Amino acid sequence: MTKELLIQKALEASKKSYIPYSKFPVGAVILMNNGTIIEGANIENASYGLSMCAERNALYHAHLQGFSAKDFVAMAVIGPTPRPISPCGACRQVMRELMQSATPIYLGHHGPLVEETTPEKLLPYSFLPTDLTKR
Repeated sequence: MTKELLIQKALEASKKSYIPYSKFPVGAVILMNNGTIIEGANIENASYGLSMCAERNALYHAHLQGFSAKDFVAMAVIGPTPRPISPCGACRQVMRELMQSATPIYLGHHGPLVEETTPEKLLPYSFLPTDLTKR
């Protein structure tokens, strides 16, 4: 599957956003090695801190279906930004822990540009499970 098709699937997922406050729809999809596509969309809440980003919704949904980092082929994220969308810090941390460090991530917007990156490039000095030590 091409990155353009993944971006299109992310755009379709963004239409499922629940965004009564920001009016800022974000969609994310993850392509699995068996061809399955897992969708995510941002879901807002009147208590803003309880809102959830599209990227984390897709990642958590994939894990709930039994997929793991080794199953992820690529991720695409899109939002209504003037340049390719940039995931928030929380999403970067979750991407870095739940995905393999070199998994392609395609960042799009409602224009022709697509930025390709990886979890490691998005958060090069991330906090990982290996940083935890037993006392």
